[in-house]
Amino acid sequence: MSPKIMRAVKPALKPALKSIVIAASTLWLAACAVGPDYHRPTVDTPSTYRFASSEAEVIDTSLDWWKQFNDPVLDDLVTKSLAQNKDLGIAAARVEEYYGRYVVARSGLFPQVGVNFGGSRSRGVPAPGFAPLVGNQVQLQGVASWELDLFGRLRRLTEAARAEYLATQSAQQATRIALIANVATSYLQLRDYDNQLLIAQETLKSRDDSVKLFEERFAGGVVSKLQLSQARSEYESAQASVYSIQKQIAQQEDAIALLLGQNPGPIPRGKSIAQLAVPAIPAGLPSSLLERRPDIQQAEQTLIAANAQIGAARAQYFPEISLTGMFGAASTALSGLWAGPARVWSFAGAVSQPIFQGGAIAGSVHSAEAAHQEALLNYEQTIQQAFADVENSLVGAARAHDQLDATTREVDALTQYASLSRDLYEGGYTSYLEVLDAERSLFAAQIQQSQLQDQRLAEVVNLYKALGYGWTPPAQTGANPAPQQPAPQS
Repeated sequence: MSPKIMRAVKPALKPALKSIVIAASTLWLAACAVGPDYHRPTVDTPSTYRFASSEAEVIDTSLDWWKQFNDPVLDDLVTKSLAQNKDLGIAAARVEEYYGRYVVARSGLFPQVGVNFGGSRSRGVPAPGFAPLVGNQVQLQGVASWELDLFGRLRRLTEAARAEYLATQSAQQATRIALIANVATSYLQLRDYDNQLLIAQETLKSRDDSVKLFEERFAGGVVSKLQLSQARSEYESAQASVYSIQKQIAQQEDAIALLLGQNPGPIPRGKSIAQLAVPAIPAGLPSSLLERRPDIQQAEQTLIAANAQIGAARAQYFPEISLTGMFGAASTALSGLWAGPARVWSFAGAVSQPIFQGGAIAGSVHSAEAAHQEALLNYEQTIQQAFADVENSLVGAARAHDQLDATTREVDALTQYASLSRDLYEGGYTSYLEVLDAERSLFAAQIQQSQLQDQRLAEVVNLYKALGYGWTPPAQTGANPAPQQPAPQS
């Protein structure tokens, strides 16, 4: 559109907008929103955790807690996952999507302003025998409309859209926390498999040496074929364990690559499972979960949205009032638009009042109230699940530590048992079955010891996840924090 036309449109819009604003402001300011206002439900929270550790420490929530493992390789994996993970990228895109929906819903609260510009040329015959008439028509109009939200339908819809947008922000943060925990536990599992592979390979080498020794003794007639077969079966059993663990390592590497947003491939290693430092047990109170856990905040925002939808549904019982205005010019030539007589205008108001809808409005209200009850129960259940997650992780971390200590003592005892049984066999004081039993028990205990080293560390990771560590809550908290432009994924 040319600058000349735009200069003409601006003064044309002012009278229409001014009239609509003056007519609507008093009514709109006096309006009230139909439906219940949101109040956070009262939640019964325990005063302390049942399995709270006496060694718990206060941890700065702004710190990267996973760095307590003191493994730069793990730190790098977490950093890559936060930058490249597809689920986190999807969550970030969903935040932007719902921010757009919120802006669209909010736009209904403001006057809608537009411009119409058109022209036509026509030819007609007024009557038989008369000469044809050729005419031009040019129109320039500024139009404005505003729905007066006297009963709060648009405000409730905006409130619901805003809460849904904030819920997606919380969902993004929950995805971030889960991602960090998944990368950490997957890496710990990988290092556990690596350690199990070393144990299996050492056992395989030991049994290979036994087979070679028994083959020499069988050739010399010292041992029977039964004993040789027993040695060979134990060797093949150890070989099968090596193959199984190698498969688990490859599959675990592929799983970690997926978390990193990469194609399947090898994963770098840092410290061994035994060398990794044990992070501190974080201290916290049950009441802090309501502000720290983003899944609880997401459930609450969903509840806020459902509460607002009740008001939007009830507002359908009341009239919808809208004002429209038009101011412009019409002429047979473009140059004539600027003449005073060419001006045209109109103002109108409309009221739409439902009378009979066949139960549609009542059904909408009933559906909104049921959705609110569902969201309320989900909110309460999410809080209870959060408490259970923390309790399970606390007791898991404590008992895994005790189990590891007991299994370590078992490994020491079985190592001595295996050595003594072999000495007794070589001296002819016991059968080879005693040696096999001791070595089998030692191998199983060593594998369990490695698994418990992983489990002990994984339970601490789960505790940080359960307590909501892995993001920094906004400074402003409560039921209705101010919506912000979606932050870039980090």
